[in-house]
Amino acid sequence: MGQDQAILAARFGITVRRDGYNLFVVGPPGVGKQSVLRQLLGNRAAEELPGEDWCYVHNFDDPHRPHALALPAGRAAALRADMDAAVTELQVAVRAALEGEEYRARRRKLVRGLEERQDKAFRAAEQQAKQVGVGIVREQDLFTVTPLRDGKVILPEEFDELPESERTGRKAELVRAEDGLEGLLREFNDWGREHREALEALDRGTASGIGARVFGDLRSKYADQPAVLEHLAAVEADLADSVEEFMQEEEAAATEAPPRRGQTADAGESSSFALRASINVLTDHAQAEGAPVVYEDHPTYANLMGRIEHASQFGSLVADFTLIRPGALHRALGGYLLLDAARLLENPQAWQALVRTLRSGQICLESSSQQPDAMPIASLAPEPIAFKDTKVILLGEGELYELLAEEDPDFLELFKVLVDFDDRMDRSTESEVRFANLLAWLAYKDGLHDFTRSGVARVLDHAARLSEDAAKLSVRMRPILDLMREADAHAALANARMVTAAHVEQAIEAQERRSGRLRARMLEDIRHGVILIDSTGSRVGQVNGLSVIKSGEHAFGQTLRITARAWVGKGEVVDIERDVELGGPLHSKGVLICRGLLGARYATERPLSLSASLVFEQSYANVDGDSASVAEACALLSALSELPVLQSIAITGSLNQQGDVQAIGGVNEKIEGFFDICFDRGLTGGQGVAIPQGNVRHLMLSARVTAAVSAGTFHVWALDSLDDALELLMGKAAGRRDERGQYPEGSINRAVHTRLERFAEASRQSARGGD
Repeated sequence: MGQDQAILAARFGITVRRDGYNLFVVGPPGVGKQSVLRQLLGNRAAEELPGEDWCYVHNFDDPHRPHALALPAGRAAALRADMDAAVTELQVAVRAALEGEEYRARRRKLVRGLEERQDKAFRAAEQQAKQVGVGIVREQDLFTVTPLRDGKVILPEEFDELPESERTGRKAELVRAEDGLEGLLREFNDWGREHREALEALDRGTASGIGARVFGDLRSKYADQPAVLEHLAAVEADLADSVEEFMQEEEAAATEAPPRRGQTADAGESSSFALRASINVLTDHAQAEGAPVVYEDHPTYANLMGRIEHASQFGSLVADFTLIRPGALHRALGGYLLLDAARLLENPQAWQALVRTLRSGQICLESSSQQPDAMPIASLAPEPIAFKDTKVILLGEGELYELLAEEDPDFLELFKVLVDFDDRMDRSTESEVRFANLLAWLAYKDGLHDFTRSGVARVLDHAARLSEDAAKLSVRMRPILDLMREADAHAALANARMVTAAHVEQAIEAQERRSGRLRARMLEDIRHGVILIDSTGSRVGQVNGLSVIKSGEHAFGQTLRITARAWVGKGEVVDIERDVELGGPLHSKGVLICRGLLGARYATERPLSLSASLVFEQSYANVDGDSASVAEACALLSALSELPVLQSIAITGSLNQQGDVQAIGGVNEKIEGFFDICFDRGLTGGQGVAIPQGNVRHLMLSARVTAAVSAGTFHVWALDSLDDALELLMGKAAGRRDERGQYPEGSINRAVHTRLERFAEASRQSARGGD
């Protein structure tokens, strides 16, 4: 309702697929920004294809930098299931093959071949040594050489008794035999290495044969996905290197539980083939019927960008690619992401990350640094994910949009589309019919009783009151729906079949009572004379001004006594509120306008020889705004003219330097605030409130006030100028200057002018006396 321009802007922003054409939606709370956008996005998204699925897989070249894989919608979950099934099949098939007779026979053959080769070589070396009188003794893996005679070992004492020449010759033979034995042992080491390589080749060949069959089926299924094929090739190669792991897992299963997925000794060093071959699915659109629409109501960095979880192991925090968790940006890929701008800015790190993502076109996930300082962290740097074909929509208020546009140089480049929701619409016959239809739909949707024509009309009047303009209707639907629900409750208590205007009025009065404690307390204080407010009689230099106090979503008027005093001086008007730092800049502006108006009216030919003071009596809180400037001017001119002001009339309005009365806010609450005081004391027929002429269109007064006005017991006057206010409050003609610049006798302005002349004369005499 009433948001045609905003809806056009939103549709434009949603349709344009260009970098930077993200949306910032502004408008006050309760106008239905989020509801409208969700409806628009839902309709648009239903016509679009789901976004890509994204997953992370193990990087076999650098485990600290997991790879990101993109697949068509729904295929990431299928790939994960296929890989899980393949790993299960491989675990069973490889273990069965390693325990099979064919594998064992081939392994025994390799072992026997090595043993026979070594035995044959040792026997040949032993025979050759015997021929030169040297024996080789083997005890397990230790070899020694000894001298022989007639095939028997020569004891050391016998060897020492041999002739010198024989001993020398035998020692030379022993040395040569030892050298030959060392050469043989080196060959044994080479043969052992070759044997181990042969066993490894046997294991790899056994696993590769099984892997070729299993992964062959997967390669056929994912032939249209080159990135998946590349990953399958890496997994298949890793399988050949993991045969020993299969045997160890079987042994470990008999003694202890296997490690939890993600618990690794070092970041990225996956603990098992099953873990390295697994698929971590971040986004799955298998069940999606259109592009995703994601609303993240708590946009912290982790909720927006995703996070990397850590597990504690051996005094360190470790992680692997299976511990990567998606954020709202991942879930919204290929679709739409809605964020509350104020909540986002409460997390500066999240805002900065969003800006980086929009500028770079990549979601770069970083490990959280918020970990205990004493605990070492081994973390990951996952491959960035492309952020494309995705709209980011921020919802906030206009002040926040202006602040970001001024303070953040990237903002307007990234959020080019402003969607501005209004809080009110024009009131016309056509719009009233549309509004009534909306109320009927809301009642049906919320399960409320039907509303009568009078009930709908009363809700329409309240909507106009909320807009603060009789010619407008508020489209802030939350308070209107709340009113409908409460009126429905009153109808139900009365066993009524439909909601009437009386039930709506009861709901409004109940809302006012619930938020009316402060107002009731103020009325009580006025009644008992704690707060001094006159509503009858007349006083010099004293005017009843009006202000508004807000309590939650409700507001009420407050009557304030404004007093002025004047004496001979040097043209100064003292704003006591400002001097004691209780007055805001707008209030000070109003006082300065009063001083300027005073000088322009009465001091065109001579200095303004007065001093004056203005104050809000019994005001102990900050005062701001210029809506009391007419009342302040009237109080000041009453003090100067010594003409009394009627206390039965309260006045509100802003004054300009030309003496015109300008419109203000909260006019209904202000009138009702003074009416409550008068009604409490008893209406006399002469009481009322003077308001600016520009506020007449804003009047949407309560039933009790309009009834009193209709009966003539209370009045509302409209003012165009300060002179109108003076005449109303003082009961005299204000008076206008004639061609000689004189005000007519008996007029208010003549009285002010005469008093200022006396001040000027007194000032001159004082100056002469000083000379």
